[in-house]
Amino acid sequence: MTVHFFGGRHFDRAADLRGRLAELGEILSGPDARLIPMHRGRNLLRRGETLTAAHVPVDAWPDVATDPGNCVLLGRHLEHFCFAIDLSHLPEETLAEHGKLADLRTSGPMLTDDDAALLACARALLLWHRDHRFCGRCGAPNEVHSGGHILRCSSADCGRSQFPRIDPAIIVLVDDGPRCLLGRQASWPPNRYSTIAGFVEPGESLEDAVAREVEEETGVKVRDAGYHSSQPWPFPSSLMLGFHAKATDTTITLQDDELEDARWFSRRDILEGRVKLPPRVSISFRLIEEWFDQGSEGRLLERLPSAGSW
Repeated sequence: MTVHFFGGRHFDRAADLRGRLAELGEILSGPDARLIPMHRGRNLLRRGETLTAAHVPVDAWPDVATDPGNCVLLGRHLEHFCFAIDLSHLPEETLAEHGKLADLRTSGPMLTDDDAALLACARALLLWHRDHRFCGRCGAPNEVHSGGHILRCSSADCGRSQFPRIDPAIIVLVDDGPRCLLGRQASWPPNRYSTIAGFVEPGESLEDAVAREVEEETGVKVRDAGYHSSQPWPFPSSLMLGFHAKATDTTITLQDDELEDARWFSRRDILEGRVKLPPRVSISFRLIEEWFDQGSEGRLLERLPSAGSW
């Protein structure tokens, strides 16, 4: 089974505890609880010999943290019960003694796999809470249930339950045999390219989404879309569904404003560093890597310093 960064069973999600409010309250007031704070979209990290997620005792912010309604149960990690908490309403300096706030997109690759997975889960859940404070049906405030994994409308006439939002997106490595198709957005620094990606639309299968996204962005038609693996991508709440596909034609015609450029790259182009590839922790790199290694005469992409990533 292919496991990507931010994914994997690196902690026990303790789903059996989510519906037991009294027990959660006891855990929060006990010595085994730890807070995983976030502040305006950034996670709290600690730098020692290595970069780690900050696990903060509950008594650091007792006024807000002892209420289970303010915390989201992540699960058991490093012998503690970990709860995500959004402290965006507090001055940033109040968090300084416990660590440094950092963007998970840039700092994530410096973390261990288990810390990265824990923070990815915390970030996705807290951003879902932030964006769903009110019922989408009647507008009444939502209430926290099931350890923060359900939001329920407070109106007795409605009572609608909402569950964490995940946005499925396909990401595909298209090749014609000796070359792969990569594109770049205008906002990226020069020479940076990545695989083609896009969100799945309502009423669409994953395979249909692969064909549509590639043709919409590059004009290239594909066949034989085959599933590879998936990666949680908490920016803010995507699930990247990786595919390989074969091109039925190689003429590139940029169809919309999504990409500034798209090109076919050979293994020699990658070997000689003519293109900067996606981060090595991304599923995009892994898709390119698998294609590259299949025809590179023993050269493994992960070992090539010339395959510089972003």
